[in-house]
Amino acid sequence: MTIANEQITVKDVEQLLFKEADLLDSWKLEEWMQLLTDDATYAIPTTDNNEGDHRNSLYLVADDHHRLTARVKRLSDKWAHAENPRSRTRRFITNVQIKEQTGAELKITANFIVYRMRYGFTDAYVGQYQHTLVVQNGELKIKDRKSLLDLEALRPHSRVSIIL
Repeated sequence: MTIANEQITVKDVEQLLFKEADLLDSWKLEEWMQLLTDDATYAIPTTDNNEGDHRNSLYLVADDHHRLTARVKRLSDKWAHAENPRSRTRRFITNVQIKEQTGAELKITANFIVYRMRYGFTDAYVGQYQHTLVVQNGELKIKDRKSLLDLEALRPHSRVSIIL
């Protein structure tokens, strides 16, 4: 479906986020990368500093497109120690809002819960997405992807080895 800049709706944004969730839950990481722009970023700030800048604050993840591509390659390898065996995940996305639109660029937010099942344990990552989306060749693409965790600490999770 081709999208024109002036007709982007919350439903269009929801469909992108739902497709993204499905691809990530299915571990179709290469296909997921196709939803991103060639200069996309992916960031997860620490739980105590959601507003910090990755250039001068500690972040759990602060990937540019090159590092994100390497992350996907590592996670896709069947011998990736952090995800061997792979976690099963299920994502729930709610409260999708377009916060700002300037031309072909949108700032959006959405709440999420990502359940991660592995080794008989279930972890819940709860938070808010803050994305910048752009229209490229009639399609919505993710330019900046930021996952703000509402958790006070990563315990009992202790790490984030999946793409939130």
